[in-house]
Amino acid sequence: MGAPVFAFAPASASDLEALTELRLTVMAESFNRIGRFNPERARAWFADTYRPETTRLIVVGEETAGCVAFYESAPGVLKLEHFYLQPHWQGRGLGTAVLDILLAEADAAGAAVRLTVLRESDAKRLYDRRGFVVTGQDDLDVYMARSPAA
Repeated sequence: MGAPVFAFAPASASDLEALTELRLTVMAESFNRIGRFNPERARAWFADTYRPETTRLIVVGEETAGCVAFYESAPGVLKLEHFYLQPHWQGRGLGTAVLDILLAEADAAGAAVRLTVLRESDAKRLYDRRGFVVTGQDDLDVYMARSPAA
């Protein structure tokens, strides 16, 4: 069985509240694992870093299954962030399918991709499988990068 069929749709400022709630739902378990879950701080951080112009909604049928931000952060470098899927879409191949499309875009542009993943996050395995390498870490995050495919 393949990944669900999905499409990207542009995000807007009016999506902030729903995407903030999605982030809290998705990230609570990982933040709790490292003893750092603070919903108020998480809401404020997302509100400060959410940019609708770089964010894509991930739509399956009529449902917003998740979101991802993907944009040029420096010449030849694309930043991947705010990649969240509704819990009932996780583990069904959707995240891999979305990431593969984004990586194909990066490869076509000859761009590296950088991201930050929360320490102890299950998402790190996905990035490991797609060729990302750890470039650093701190007490909260793991920094990863992937060079463009040859």
